[in-house]
Amino acid sequence: MRRVIIVAAVAGSVVAAASIAYASPHTSTDASPAIQHNSAAAAATPTSERNCDATPATGYAACDSWRRMDVHSTAEHMHARPGATPAGFGPSDLQSAYNLASAAKSAGAGTTVGIVDAFNDPNALSDLNTYRTQFGIAAVTSCAPGAVKSSTTPCFAKSSQTGATSYPATNAGWAEEESLDIDMVSAVCPNCNILLVEATSSALTDLGAAVNEAVTLGAKYVSNSYGGGESSAEASEATQFYKHTGVVLTASSGDGGFGVEFPAAAGSVVAVGGTSLTKSGSTRGWSETAWSGAGSGCSAVIAKPTWQKDTGCARRTVADVSAVADPNTGVAVFDSTASGGMSGWMEFGGTSVASPIIASVYALAGNAASANSAATLYADTGDLNDVTSGSNGSCGGTYLCTAKAGYDGPTGLGTPDGTGAF
Repeated sequence: MRRVIIVAAVAGSVVAAASIAYASPHTSTDASPAIQHNSAAAAATPTSERNCDATPATGYAACDSWRRMDVHSTAEHMHARPGATPAGFGPSDLQSAYNLASAAKSAGAGTTVGIVDAFNDPNALSDLNTYRTQFGIAAVTSCAPGAVKSSTTPCFAKSSQTGATSYPATNAGWAEEESLDIDMVSAVCPNCNILLVEATSSALTDLGAAVNEAVTLGAKYVSNSYGGGESSAEASEATQFYKHTGVVLTASSGDGGFGVEFPAAAGSVVAVGGTSLTKSGSTRGWSETAWSGAGSGCSAVIAKPTWQKDTGCARRTVADVSAVADPNTGVAVFDSTASGGMSGWMEFGGTSVASPIIASVYALAGNAASANSAATLYADTGDLNDVTSGSNGSCGGTYLCTAKAGYDGPTGLGTPDGTGAF
């Protein structure tokens, strides 16, 4: 059974400068027997830590993921453990919460989801197959970057931002981000091919070049789980890197609460906010509120897309749609590249979880050729779960930071209820 190490709060001490405390823990329902947090864990205050620098320099991005620090992986969990469930939601949880189980069984074959991140994850494929084995999903095979788009059985390819198979330097924090992203594709669209394109650095220009390469190599759905501050360069960068006809691009809205980051602000990108997801006694079986860390707001730079009709922001409003992101209601991830003394099975949150989930829902829908960025969502809000409570900061109580019926900043139009809106 899995051991859980609790980080206890001591008077006058802080877990870490970048750590945030969240509400009570949750337990995955993905398999039986589930590994429960013990009573000491349930009584403790959960803590989470960012994987990447929270305040990147101008022109650079940080990954939007948070690792639970009180749910600690140990050496015996460096491999799949069928019959024992790691902490965090797994594939069947996510498919149930977002009404995707039927589509996940049959859709996605021959479809490629691109994942763009910075630096190298040296164990990406083996870690991905550990995740898939754990949850009863058939392993993926390795394929060349140029062949991924033609594979009709699930395969995994990795490329640099130039299309080469010589990769950038390893960065443990970003490696965990990459494992998180490709695990979420497998959870939502297990039949999809996965193309991981690694940027040389976290510079937005390098990440943008990696997006262009992912599209060149055949990805029709591309997830970007990172962001940086808005700047005068973003309008031109949005056109140069994040505007591809017949391709759906998703981007995390950010993890710093109320405020906008790029590339989520790009009008040609589906901006993905975040929720806290819990099981409930409702007909749906799940409930969601806006996650306090989800990014949202009114862009200072990007013009308002024609399909976005909210009246409290004259420019681009973030977000468009959302999915689970709260680390305290996070997802199970496997990564063997040690970071901060942790590796193996871990629980993650952040809008980095939500972006690949939404990209994969688009892949299940198979609508890239006719999708116009997020416009399809605004035309079919009836196939989304409206999130009506929660807030991510102070904005005078307006919809830009406060969830309400209909559209709001932190959760957009809501979360997937099947693939109809996509």
